Amino acid sequence: MKANPEASAQQLAQLIERIERLEEEKAGIAGDINDVYAEAKGTGFDVKAMRAIVKLRKLEKHDRIEAEEILETYKSALGLA
Repeated sequence: MKANPEASAQQLAQLIERIERLEEEKAGIAGDINDVYAEAKGTGFDVKAMRAIVKLRKLEKHDRIEAEEILETYKSALGLA
């Protein structure tokens, strides 16, 4: 910001405004996602299970298998399996 403080301040302001717009969009999308989960719940689906499936589908296959194996190991150790 030493070379041209005015230009740097303007660029910073523009970046902050972009971030704020994106945060607003993200909040809107999060609301839409919650609406879909509410619809699913109203139809009789288990939302907690759906959220778990969405989380698992984001993982690579090998990461998903590893997470499931760890979960099974922990369940077994605690007598839940």
